[in-house]
Amino acid sequence: MENALDAGATRVDVELQAGGTQMIRVTDNGVGIPAAELPLALARHATSKIASLDELERVASFGFRGEALASIAAVARVTIVSRTQDGVGARVEADSGAITDVAPAAAKPGTQITVSALFHNTPARRKFLKTDATESAHALEAVRRLALVHPAVAFSVVHNGRASISLAQQGPAQRVGAVLSDDWLGHAVPVDSEIQTETGAMRLTGWVIRPAYASAARDEQYLYVNNRYVRDRIVAHAIKDALRDVLHHDKSISYVLFLSVPASQIDVNVHPAKSEVRFRQSQAVHQFVRHSVSKALASSATEAGAVNAGEKVLPQFSSPSYPAYTASLPLQIAEPRQPYGSPSRTYQPPPLDFANVMQVFARPDAASANPMGAVANTPLGYALAQLHGIYILAQNAQGLVLIDMHAAHERITYEKLKTQMLGDTRGVSAQHLLVPAVFRAEAVELATAGEHAATLHAFGLDVSALSEGELVVRSVPALLAHADAAMLARDVLRDLQRVGTSEALAAKQEELLSTMACHAAVRANRALTIPEMNALLREMEATERANQCNHGRPTWYQLSLADLDKLFQRGR
Repeated sequence: MENALDAGATRVDVELQAGGTQMIRVTDNGVGIPAAELPLALARHATSKIASLDELERVASFGFRGEALASIAAVARVTIVSRTQDGVGARVEADSGAITDVAPAAAKPGTQITVSALFHNTPARRKFLKTDATESAHALEAVRRLALVHPAVAFSVVHNGRASISLAQQGPAQRVGAVLSDDWLGHAVPVDSEIQTETGAMRLTGWVIRPAYASAARDEQYLYVNNRYVRDRIVAHAIKDALRDVLHHDKSISYVLFLSVPASQIDVNVHPAKSEVRFRQSQAVHQFVRHSVSKALASSATEAGAVNAGEKVLPQFSSPSYPAYTASLPLQIAEPRQPYGSPSRTYQPPPLDFANVMQVFARPDAASANPMGAVANTPLGYALAQLHGIYILAQNAQGLVLIDMHAAHERITYEKLKTQMLGDTRGVSAQHLLVPAVFRAEAVELATAGEHAATLHAFGLDVSALSEGELVVRSVPALLAHADAAMLARDVLRDLQRVGTSEALAAKQEELLSTMACHAAVRANRALTIPEMNALLREMEATERANQCNHGRPTWYQLSLADLDKLFQRGR
């Protein structure tokens, strides 16, 4: 198939018998092989794809035609029938490496290669073949991998006389939907990012499944580098790194990604099957991929839409789309007063203070007075009630919205902390405590507080030894002013102790911020008023990655009116 694509084929047909153990036939409509060159196609160390040393260092094709065919011909019977566009058909055969003379043959333009009696002369190797079903699955997966990156090429597979794959020429998105399913494509977000480097452009395109639809399986991860399917640890780690604060720890993300880098910056000859590559600037590639994927998933709740509750409970339901959100009720949240005698700093607003925002929604023209009035097109709608002190029920134009208030507020607080930590060299804004919090501490906690004092300060925490067995907390992050200071300090110290070195800490700082955000989020069983609930919804609509909490769980679900009608069998 790779030879067919290198030959410019627009259609590739595959026939299999017994999973390919009895027969494999690949037919294409490419440029064909001249009759005089047919024996060379089966010879070792022969190729028509490399003409100079410069091309060898910048391999753009799938590889050397002669190497693979020669290896196959050594352990099977191989027949090649080919014809160029302006030539005549010719045929050559090989059995256990012995090549016959070229003979005339009737053929359409293109090439057909048939492999039969695989390993007939090496029975020891034949014993290592799996069942027909397993070998067939491997063959079909090989076709899918090539089909995803070549949507302009039609592919078909017939196994034991039955059609297994039939793909017409189509666009990239349509091809992804045809190979992985339209549902997969509907749950994915597009990725399209490009930067200019000293050696040329680097671009990443494709699709990444939304974290809410991640699963434990790892069988839908397709990475292509310069149109070649590869498995690369650098890129895989970058993708995982980009998802660490939106993906549940036991889930795996699915993706179809196409990375384009200058040919001079990549070595494709590090693996016999060309399934691995080596980047000359691996760190730059890692940073680019991580940023690109993170940016694609960094949408607010309004931009990404909800996880549709019907898809989890009633699979036949569809996910609605939402209009763009424009804030109409700006939140006027009071800033904390600077304690007397404390060092001068710029303070950031505290976490969502429901007591302060109630006045905004108490105005006669506020949304709470007329929940579905002139500002009724907000994606998350307006609150109706609180369920068991855990969930918020809201009504929007599409139907019913279910919100996990703790998970949603945890994401809001985390994003604010991260913005401060990563966007301000001074670190997280601190709030000095009027009454310092004192707590009993173990020896390891005392040692950790002393060793990481500068780090704690960067996170807005002032924790120091008060006596031989006590620690005192004198300041906490301003966004966490209402959290339990002692409990917060204990959890952060525990994380610092587990991480250890400062180098590891730099990589784990977002995990520390996540721990801190959890302390500030509204707890279950806390009764909220309607204005307080609406304030939380408006914050979600303005927050990136608000669809998932810091641990990858969804923060809200949508039940459309159609979903509800189906539940109650209305209209039947």
